[in-house]
Amino acid sequence: MIARKYEINLQVNQVIDAVLLGLIFWGSHYLRFHQLIILDSLWTIEGFGKFVWMLAVIMPFGPFLLEMQGYYNYPLEKTVWKSLRQMASAAFWLIVIMGFSVVFLRLEIPSRSVLVIFAVFAPILLLVRERIMIWDYTRRLRQGANGERIIIAGEPRNIRELMNGFSAAQRLEIQVVAQIDLQTQGIDALVDSLHRHSVGRVVLAFSRIELDKVQRAIEVCETEGVEAWLNADFIHTSVARPTYEILAQRPMLVFRATPELSWAMLVKTVMDRVGALCGLIVLSPIFLIIGVLVKLTSPGPVFFRQDRAGLHGKPFKMWKFRSMCQGAEDQQAALASRNVMTGPVFKVEDDPRITPIGKWLRRLSIDEFPQLINVLRGDMSLVGPRPLPIYEVEKFAQAGHRRRLSMKPGLTCIWQIRGRNKVTDFVDWVRMDLEYIDNWSLLLDIYILIRTVPTVLMGSGAK
Repeated sequence: MIARKYEINLQVNQVIDAVLLGLIFWGSHYLRFHQLIILDSLWTIEGFGKFVWMLAVIMPFGPFLLEMQGYYNYPLEKTVWKSLRQMASAAFWLIVIMGFSVVFLRLEIPSRSVLVIFAVFAPILLLVRERIMIWDYTRRLRQGANGERIIIAGEPRNIRELMNGFSAAQRLEIQVVAQIDLQTQGIDALVDSLHRHSVGRVVLAFSRIELDKVQRAIEVCETEGVEAWLNADFIHTSVARPTYEILAQRPMLVFRATPELSWAMLVKTVMDRVGALCGLIVLSPIFLIIGVLVKLTSPGPVFFRQDRAGLHGKPFKMWKFRSMCQGAEDQQAALASRNVMTGPVFKVEDDPRITPIGKWLRRLSIDEFPQLINVLRGDMSLVGPRPLPIYEVEKFAQAGHRRRLSMKPGLTCIWQIRGRNKVTDFVDWVRMDLEYIDNWSLLLDIYILIRTVPTVLMGSGAK
């Protein structure tokens, strides 16, 4: 019931916000067109027809981007500051889409002051709309409207823990009309309670799975036509998040320790491919110059290719500008005593195998530029844990270290912006990779990419 209401409310709020954003944008143009607000040197501006393409971006993408930031989730538990942060994040991506339209679709922004006026009024009016709806919804809940009546059945201790875990907002939205101890009262008590109370949902709370009791309780709910929700904390996880899926027409409880496929992940993929393509086009003159320098300063090929572990450990050929002498891999065993890294990773200070031009390439991370080819092919991402050679992955001492392979490897990650080669403990490296995986978001990717630029230019932590 609550889940269905949430979906309906989400769609209604998105439609309302789409219309509201459209009206605010039209109003912003009206104020500027009639010189009621002037923020630039122009006295007159074009009619609204020249701005329609921006309206076509704002109305559909505005609510969608707000949803991506979690703007519509748990409204009763949100603060004004959190709403403003979510609006700011959505606004950033809206600017990116408009910028893309201007650059690649050759569309014009006839007056930036219209956008400035819109940027001032939109968050204010969206916030007012949100607060009014929250106030009205809370008022009706306190008066007893819309609250869902449910029954909780299971083991007494788990019933108490579930009840104690309700947030203040959930206590307003949910009314527990009965608590059934299935260990002592049995299934008949649940049936009787369903007949005495008008409920749409039964929550089954068990600390350990008892298939016979759970099966009978679900069959009763099925017969009565009410939803049965089974808590899943009898399966303990430290990182993985449970979701529900269907496979071969059978229900599956899925535990994911990585970000699930979502619109945000699809946007990340698009960003990777577009970013890699643009990077290769812009950097192609530099590629030519570096290729000539590598070829003239040391014998051997321009590019170095090596098998690296990709997503879930799948091997792929990673590209780099060659920064070492030919046969460098054959000399690794002789340098084993100089390895400065703990764990399976091999790194040597003042590596004698590095060519003169290679030192410069590594300091500015230019040797990594050809990996844009891997990003364009889909083997890598712009941001993600750095791919390690297959032979190093095979030496992982802890099974948990393989979780860094659960996301596509990238050109840069948290490790790069926190010192790169200054980090000598592989455990710390893995910890930073898992920090990225567990907290992944598009904004985190943008933050890392922005932080990577000065890190690379200053050669921070590079050797």
